[in-house]
Formats: sequence, structure tokens, C-alpha cells
Amino acid sequence: MMAPTHVVVGLALGAAVATVEPSLGTAAAIGGAIGGAAPDVDLFVGQHRRTLHAPALLFVPAALAAGLALAAPTPLAVAVAVAFLAAAVHSASDALGAGEELRPWERTNPNAVYCHAAGRWLRARYVVPYDGAPRDFLVTAAFAVPVVLVFSGPIRWLTLALVAGAGVYTALRKRLPKYFEPIVE
Repeated sequence: MMAPTHVVVGLALGAAVATVEPSLGTAAAIGGAIGGAAPDVDLFVGQHRRTLHAPALLFVPAALAAGLALAAPTPLAVAVAVAFLAAAVHSASDALGAGEELRPWERTNPNAVYCHAAGRWLRARYVVPYDGAPRDFLVTAAFAVPVVLVFSGPIRWLTLALVAGAGVYTALRKRLPKYFEPIVE
């Protein structure tokens, strides 16, 4: 799935917290956005979908942080808990997409995300056929709905900007590989 999808899903986790405790909503949304984006830092450091993606293991710190946030619901504790949960969901949801490749619609790489707990790559499931696919855009838009309904101001505008950016990326996705081939190869 594309980065805007992961961030919007993280924001939706923040919206869920905001419906229960509005005073912690902004902290939860910030944590969700950061956590939703964080695993993809391994595009630049390490191996993408292996170094910072941990589809099973990230749920452990997420559960611990959630327990701490429930015991002492400070903005920081809630932000950290939602960040870990969003990072775990990001990592796990990558298995629902395609393998890591420039043209994922060609399905030449079946490896979706590395599972450190199992010591192997999880196979791509193609529920979302590839990052930037129309179905990926629909996932982004669907998760944006609760965020836009719950939040106002900067979080709402950020969400709408992410949906717009996802729309542009979706429209251009299949044209982009030719520009990145000289860089990647």
C-alpha cells in the first residue's frame, strides 16, 4: 500500500481514540500519523519491508504501550501507543499488497514483507493489487472518512491533502517506473 494509505490508517486509529476521549485525540492522531509512516523509513536505511517492518513483533510494544496509556492516559503515552499500533498495522497490512518491485502489477516478486518472528518473507496476497492501485486509493478514502468527521483544522486538512496526493499518485502510478529505472538499476 502507498504511504498516504498507511498515514491515513494511522490517523483513523487516532480518530477512534478521539471518539472515546476527545482531549487525547490530537495526540493520538499525531502518533498515528508518525507510526503509520515510520516503517517506510527503511526505504532509506536498511532493506525496505524488512529492516523496520515487523508484522508480528511490533504488536508486542503496541500492546505494552497501550497498557501504559490506559494506566496513565497522558497525551505522550497515548501518542506512543497509537504510533506503535499504527506501525504494527502498517507492517502487517503490507502482506495484503504486492511484492516489492517497480512494476508490482507484473507480480515478479512474491515477497511482501519480512516476518522476523517466523524468520521468512510473507507472501504477497494482492488484496490491494499494488501501491497506487485504484483499490489502494479506495482504502485511503474509506479510512479518511472517520478522520474528516472526527477532526477539524490541521488534522482534517492533512487528511484531505493525503487523499488528494493519493489520487494523483494513483493516476500516475503506472507511468512512474520508467523514471525510476535508471536510479534503481
